[in-house]
Amino acid sequence: LVLQAQGRVAESLAMQEKALDISRRTLGSDHDDVARSLCSLGLWYTQQGMFAEALARYEEGLSIVRRNHAERNALEGKLLANIGTVYSRQGKLEDALGMFKKALRIFRKTLGPESEEAAASQANIGVALLQLGKVDEGLEMFEGALGIMRRMLGDECQEVVAHLCTMGDCKKKAGDVGGAIECFREAQSIYGRSGVSDGVAADVAAGLARLGGGV
Repeated sequence: LVLQAQGRVAESLAMQEKALDISRRTLGSDHDDVARSLCSLGLWYTQQGMFAEALARYEEGLSIVRRNHAERNALEGKLLANIGTVYSRQGKLEDALGMFKKALRIFRKTLGPESEEAAASQANIGVALLQLGKVDEGLEMFEGALGIMRRMLGDECQEVVAHLCTMGDCKKKAGDVGGAIECFREAQSIYGRSGVSDGVAADVAAGLARLGGGV
């Protein structure tokens, strides 16, 4: 992924494929590490917008995990969540919602309802519901995810700020300007205490000003 960030896309893909090939030859085609390599490769394809290729890798990895584990497994949840992300980016929101819900059930069972993975899946469900026009349900799910992140990581972490910004955007789109301002102000306050004033912090300040909530 470092190579990918540097723009060396073909070389990055070759490294990902090589890692998968090594895993297959040394561990066997049905090893969980092969499924993990397929998951990583699927993520690479997703980031490149190559969704058919991404789905093929995720589904192959999912088949391996399900053959290896009679009980639900966290890796299965991750693969399902990633499939949901692909569907979401393809505009298949109902399919994405179904995958996110399956992933959430698995994460709650395997990692616990207060895990970061469960919170992320809950947030994904919230966003999908909002995109489907189910505003109240979506915000309820998203606020639940934010609560988990706060309890896990504290109020000052960047993950909480990111959730606040996303929820602010969702509330703005839903017409809840006051709620959006409240989210963005809290995010701005956290950035201020952290000494961050550029990048996303500047975007938050500009967004607040447009909403009439700047200070």
